[in-house]
Amino acid sequence: MAQVHPQAVVDPKAELADDVAVGPFCYIGPRVRIGSGCRLISHVAIFGPTVLGEHNTLWPQVVLGGDPQDLKYRGEPSELIIGDRNELREGVTVHRGTLCGGGVTRIGSDNLFMSGMHVAHDCHIGSHIVIANSTQLAGHVRVHDHAAVGGMTGIHHFVTVGSYSYVGGMSRIVHDVPPFMIVEGHPCRVRGVNVVGLQRRRFAEATIELLKDACRDLFRGPAGDHEPHTVGNMSQALQRWRHNHGEEPSIAMLLDFLANSSIGVFGRHQEAFRTDHRFSNPVR
Repeated sequence: MAQVHPQAVVDPKAELADDVAVGPFCYIGPRVRIGSGCRLISHVAIFGPTVLGEHNTLWPQVVLGGDPQDLKYRGEPSELIIGDRNELREGVTVHRGTLCGGGVTRIGSDNLFMSGMHVAHDCHIGSHIVIANSTQLAGHVRVHDHAAVGGMTGIHHFVTVGSYSYVGGMSRIVHDVPPFMIVEGHPCRVRGVNVVGLQRRRFAEATIELLKDACRDLFRGPAGDHEPHTVGNMSQALQRWRHNHGEEPSIAMLLDFLANSSIGVFGRHQEAFRTDHRFSNPVR
């Protein structure tokens, strides 16, 4: 039977695994399901419908499953789904989805969300991700596996943060962040390859060097200058890299990300690289 502190409130319609530990002053509402090994330290509030996987640790003042902060929301059914072995530090807040975003906010496994971090409605967050203190994710944001985001960063609606990328602290992210790259600064721009992160993930040095070459070409132009690509020559660069190195999985992932970006990708200049000339405005 779950260990529930006498000063905690658990709704009879909530489902808790037998070894869940619920500390003092927690609230668990109806239609909440909490998996094995989860630990709610104290002052945690979970509203349903919310599914929490196994072996998650929730620190004080974490609030999960609240109504989305969206003026279009009218109380329609939506949910929050969280995977396993996540650590949510003090003051983390995560809201449920909306119908226009598919009705689900989803978080994977093995993530660390530091104090004061917010995940808005309809975000999809992958696994093995570190997001530092006071970072704010607006609605419909996507963060792919193994990304890292520095503290006090603001990420705009509909932005995608690519796998193995690193976003420097206090950044304003209004365009997609390419996988494997470091994006930071004022204005934000691609600064180079996330070498330290890739080495920690045991990427081969040959792969890292190839990504460095791709970074120089794709984000500095074919002559290595500092002028951002136009639509035309960016497309030509993508075709050239796909023809010459498309069989390398990391390069293929980078090229696919750039080709499929719908709101533009950070370059080395404030101007975002856009592969689709129909793109007009990242604000939707």
